[in-house]
Amino acid sequence: MASFAAQFQASSLAVPACVVLIAFLTSAQYLYEVIEPYPLSPRQNVVLNGLIACTVVSFARACRTDPGRVPKDWTPQPVAVHGETWRTSEPDRIPKDRQRWCSKCEAPKPPRAHHCKTCKRCIPKMDHHCPWLANCVSHTTYPHFIRVICYATAASAYNEHLLWMRAVVIWNNRYLPSYLGPTTFQLAHLFSLLVVNTLAFFAVSIMTLRYLKMFGENMTTIEYWEIERHETLLRRAKYLGGFLDKPDGTRVRIKKQEFPYDIGIWQNMKQAMGTGNVLAWLWPFSATPPNHTGLNFEVNGFEDPSVVWPPPDPDRMPRVRRQFLPEDAFTHGRPDASGGESIDVDAFRKRQEEDLKRWGGGLQKRQPFHKRYEAAERDDVPSRDEGDAGEEAWRNSEGERLGDFGVDEDAEFYDEDDVPLSELIRRKKEAAKSE
Repeated sequence: MASFAAQFQASSLAVPACVVLIAFLTSAQYLYEVIEPYPLSPRQNVVLNGLIACTVVSFARACRTDPGRVPKDWTPQPVAVHGETWRTSEPDRIPKDRQRWCSKCEAPKPPRAHHCKTCKRCIPKMDHHCPWLANCVSHTTYPHFIRVICYATAASAYNEHLLWMRAVVIWNNRYLPSYLGPTTFQLAHLFSLLVVNTLAFFAVSIMTLRYLKMFGENMTTIEYWEIERHETLLRRAKYLGGFLDKPDGTRVRIKKQEFPYDIGIWQNMKQAMGTGNVLAWLWPFSATPPNHTGLNFEVNGFEDPSVVWPPPDPDRMPRVRRQFLPEDAFTHGRPDASGGESIDVDAFRKRQEEDLKRWGGGLQKRQPFHKRYEAAERDDVPSRDEGDAGEEAWRNSEGERLGDFGVDEDAEFYDEDDVPLSELIRRKKEAAKSE
């Protein structure tokens, strides 16, 4: 029992909850047969049940479709600029400034891919890990996800219309004898359906509008967050001469970088849905985009193709590795029998182990900005007891962090992005040999 409780997570109830919600809202068809104006016309029956069927099929496919994975033999590919024919050689089109490397997968990370903390792997064109689907919304599942929210919005809107038609009739007949109207159970059922369907329609319609906007811009939820983060860094750097400090104190130039994957609204939608056939966008049984098409993407050419998205973020750059030499270490002495001082070796080793643990790997998460600001005002030096495990923990205007989208922040914030391509290939070969 204890092991079951340890493995159980509330998020595992999300998919069953969605199924129960759909079933409950579908039960409105019982009321449509017994409450005026009844019954549904053949056209109304076809429209309502067609929307419900499309929602259920799209939901099932979004839950069951593999979100994709990065092949083990994948290496960075030349960048294609939309609408242009490249005259330069392919190696010149491979980004050289920063290569993306996943420290969890021990492999190069394709553009727009992120390491999902639930799926435990890098997901091509990851949008977010959706708890309601128990699956990642990615390059392969995105078309099914768009169909789910669109059909769910349409179905709940039509259901809302039919429910309110009956509620209005009951209200207009409120002075008639009760035996001429619906039973108490039917009234309670109708009221429950109105409340639940209204809330569901309100929530899913807002989500649909938000995702349709990003759909037209060829932007994922994570990239939307990254753009807002980039704008925040630009505003901060504006008052600091265009530079911000890395965790090790070195300065990084922050300059505006355009989002590279917006290649025009029609091309954006074609790329997201995997086809230019608009009818296939609506068909719940449309083919899933192949995994290999989500490993490289056209860019709009507003920036140099060698520039990598997302833009540099000082708070996620690695700290310069420090070298500790035993002969230069600070030691505490203790008096010996001759009146001099001898080195307390045990105490020295303990302090050295703590230092190495503190600076291990050359990476260190930053304290939150307000703590660093307060420390600077007090001219304080952080003590060992305060710890160094804090991080910038920046949130967007809606209070969201990357971790809220299912991203493994340990891999995303502190992976070594400034790695040459040759080094990435060498690491990948070493990882393959160790397996």
